[in-house]
Amino acid sequence: MAVRLHGGASPDRRVRVQGEPVDSCPHPAPEAERGAVRRITVIGEEILSRRCRDVTEFGTPELSRLVDDMFATLHVAEGAGLAANQVDVDLRLFVWDCTDEWGVRHVGHIANPVLDEPPAAGRRLLEEGEGCLTVPGPYRTVPRPDHAVARGYDKDGKPLVIEGSGYFARCLEHETEHLHGRLYVDRLGRRERQATLREMAGSMDGVLARRAARAGARDRRS
Repeated sequence: MAVRLHGGASPDRRVRVQGEPVDSCPHPAPEAERGAVRRITVIGEEILSRRCRDVTEFGTPELSRLVDDMFATLHVAEGAGLAANQVDVDLRLFVWDCTDEWGVRHVGHIANPVLDEPPAAGRRLLEEGEGCLTVPGPYRTVPRPDHAVARGYDKDGKPLVIEGSGYFARCLEHETEHLHGRLYVDRLGRRERQATLREMAGSMDGVLARRAARAGARDRRS
């Protein structure tokens, strides 16, 4: 998911790492510093349009390396969230590093996420701009529930419950949807989808060039 920051206030602005408040977290996250940048897939690639496989092997060096690489890729792309199929890996896994409307930064990863069905009573949709790293450039207004609860596991197999409101809820919903083979543009009408893809075609080269420049600068520092 592409980043869209908001202002506001919150009673507790501590960073949430894996859903738990901590006093501080470096920026970029430690995982991003360890990881290697991978290529981000683009709309139209087959892996983005089918349901991903469940993670079945936890606690492996390969899974830890994938999480690190996804954080590094997310940081270079200046995004808020990134699913495994966006780096051409067929696994139900995503990472996030985003700041919500109240200025709270959320950092973490989750495997095999399942979203709770929001209760009909009190359910509220927010219609806000949304972008995607695999649709480089454009943003479109997409209605989504303003609250989300994702249940899954961390890379070592520990159960996780991640709760979000506002922009972070949108991030959890957007990334989980990726793992079912759906993009935000699939929620648009035919004409708006076509206009979005035309806009992407005009902006993609510039977006990819900025990512490449950030990746190069990162390599020179390391």
